[in-house]
Amino acid sequence: MGIPQAMDSLRERAAFVKDSLHKSQTITDNMVSILGSFDHRLSALETAMRPTQIKTHSIRSAHDNIDKTLKAAEVILAQFDQTRKAEAKILRGPHEDLESYLEAIDQLRANVRFFSSKKSFKSSEGIINHANSLLAKAISKLEDEFRHLLTNYSKPVEPDRLFDCLPNSLRPSASGQQSEGGGKNHSEKKSMETVTFTLPTLIPPRVLPLLHDLAQQMVQAGHQQQLFRIYRDTRAAVLEQSLRKLGVERLSKDDVQKMQWEVLEAKIGNWIHYMRIAVKLLFSGEKKICDQIFDSVDSLKTQCFAEVTASSVAMLLSFGEAIAKSKRSPEKLFVLLDMYEIMRELQSEIETLFESKACTEMREAAMSLTKRLAQTAQETFADFEEAVEKDATKTAVQDGTVHPLTSYVINYVKFLYDYQATLKQLFQEFDPGEPEAQLASVTTRIMQALQNNLDGKSKQYKDPALTQLFLMNNIHYIVRSVRRSEAKDMLGDDWVQIHRRIVQQHANQYKRISWAKILQCLTVQGANSSGGADSNSGVSRAMIKDRFKTFNVQIEELHQRQSQWTVPDSELRESLRLAVAEVLLPAYRSFLKRFGPMIENGKNPQKYIRYSPENLEQMLGEFFESKTWGEQKR
Repeated sequence: MGIPQAMDSLRERAAFVKDSLHKSQTITDNMVSILGSFDHRLSALETAMRPTQIKTHSIRSAHDNIDKTLKAAEVILAQFDQTRKAEAKILRGPHEDLESYLEAIDQLRANVRFFSSKKSFKSSEGIINHANSLLAKAISKLEDEFRHLLTNYSKPVEPDRLFDCLPNSLRPSASGQQSEGGGKNHSEKKSMETVTFTLPTLIPPRVLPLLHDLAQQMVQAGHQQQLFRIYRDTRAAVLEQSLRKLGVERLSKDDVQKMQWEVLEAKIGNWIHYMRIAVKLLFSGEKKICDQIFDSVDSLKTQCFAEVTASSVAMLLSFGEAIAKSKRSPEKLFVLLDMYEIMRELQSEIETLFESKACTEMREAAMSLTKRLAQTAQETFADFEEAVEKDATKTAVQDGTVHPLTSYVINYVKFLYDYQATLKQLFQEFDPGEPEAQLASVTTRIMQALQNNLDGKSKQYKDPALTQLFLMNNIHYIVRSVRRSEAKDMLGDDWVQIHRRIVQQHANQYKRISWAKILQCLTVQGANSSGGADSNSGVSRAMIKDRFKTFNVQIEELHQRQSQWTVPDSELRESLRLAVAEVLLPAYRSFLKRFGPMIENGKNPQKYIRYSPENLEQMLGEFFESKTWGEQKR
């Protein structure tokens, strides 16, 4: 097809599109006109419906308000109903049903909180005042109930019940005495650390939760001080009564000073057990019930425990203070050590029980007593050492045996070593040095003081031989006792060996003084060894007779006197007799053999030769037996 045709065709199409567009615009304009009409109608309809919509919304809002008001009324009515029920329970009192009574108090408190938040409610103030009045009455009745329960179930603990709570090793024996006493074996003491103490039932367990709930309500009501006074007054009195039933008494320094030692010693022994029972059973039991009743009220808990125990602690410690301050004497050392020992044993428990600030005074009083006992014991040591050295007892032992002072001091030292661990602890209270060295030093000084005193006492004897025998006996007793005791480890082998040599020196001195003169009778200067009277030039029969007579007189005198002397140790006695016999008998046999024939050939030989060697040996066997002359004659 040619271009002209194409152009015509294109024109026709363009004309068609133009015509179509015109028609579409007309339709659009018509649609816009119709929609504008709808919009106008809807606007008119909405304007017509608005009053109806407003009315419907108002009705719905009113319905919601009515519903809310009804619900609020129901809540208020429920609160009124709960208040009425709570009031009825409170008026009945807590005694019949304490749990329900406590619930009623909680309900009243909740009601007060509820109406306090409803200040717009006209009756709120009146309801709140009424509820608070009821609460005041309720708390007053709670105080009465707390007092009633606590008093009714707080009874003094009988001693037998307390003894049943002790381990067997610490219970009183059938004779009524405590099983532990002064000078005890401290190896048994160590085993006590693992034994079990059973806390006594101070208040029945079923009552404790009730007391706890009552206490909580009183604290919430602000009646903390009333609660504190009730608890303190009740429990403090009962605790003191328990201790008094046990035997605890408040004694002053003057009371202690007036007592006879036997009575005081018994009281000290009992006090040691009372301290253990008080701390491990009574005070620990009080702490436990105090913690349970005042759980979650820490300030009241510690204050109550402190106030309940204060008087009882003071009563116990006052006796210890009176002993520590009383006049010192050697026999008190061991009871002081016993008292110091129990305070050390209980120290950690005392610090735990009385750890709070409220208990500071009691904790410090216990620590102060421990220190004072240690100080008094140490001063008593020094007194004892001085007393031993200066002991001026005029009682002389006539037979030269062991002096009472020696046995007393040695027994004293033995007792000291029963307290070795305690002594070492005591030394460290004041001196950080090596406690073993301090104990060895104390022992050495005491032993030296004793020896110094014995030297002085030995000079009372007119017979120098008896002086030596006395010193030999006493030093030997000291050495033997030390070797058999724990003191040997402290003093050492050198000390023992030195003093054994001293014993031997005194024995040698005794032999020299007693027997040198008599042995001179058995020697004749100038006699040759040929034997007979005629062959002993310069020796006359008269001289030999005189020697025999002198010998007889001296041996009889020695026998008479020294058979009344005493060597109490059998081994030492036999050793000394043997040492004399080894010198005397050979000399006598030799003299008898050489010069006996001169006498036997003359008149009345038995007048001069009274004793055979066997007779002399028998006589020596009677030396040092402490026999009187009358006993020898029988």
